[in-house]
Amino acid sequence: MNHKAKSIRPFIGAKDFETSRSFYRDLGFEEATLSPTMSVFKSGNNAFYLQDAYVKDWIDNTMVFMEVDDVNHFWDELVALNLPEKYKDVRLVPVKHLDWGSECFVHDPSGVLWHFGEFK
Repeated sequence: MNHKAKSIRPFIGAKDFETSRSFYRDLGFEEATLSPTMSVFKSGNNAFYLQDAYVKDWIDNTMVFMEVDDVNHFWDELVALNLPEKYKDVRLVPVKHLDWGSECFVHDPSGVLWHFGEFK
């Protein structure tokens, strides 16, 4: 089957919608408000939907992988944003070098785990 897909846009939830909106804007995503309870955040041709919805088991098991050109450069820019100082519960995990490539991690204010990686 040939999907001819143009994009995949996951839906993620937020414990505190306004805090998460601010966090993702600070992280460099461009926000388009779709309704009072949903926004789409874009980076180039990539996007995800942020919902004003919190189900702990769902959020605690949500992971998103975003491929970047240079994970070490991305890490340096990420650290410079001081996100853990601005947002409670945000955690950064430094770059790890693995068999397939390298990645760093960001836990957003709700607990969503982001993998930012670069393939070999």
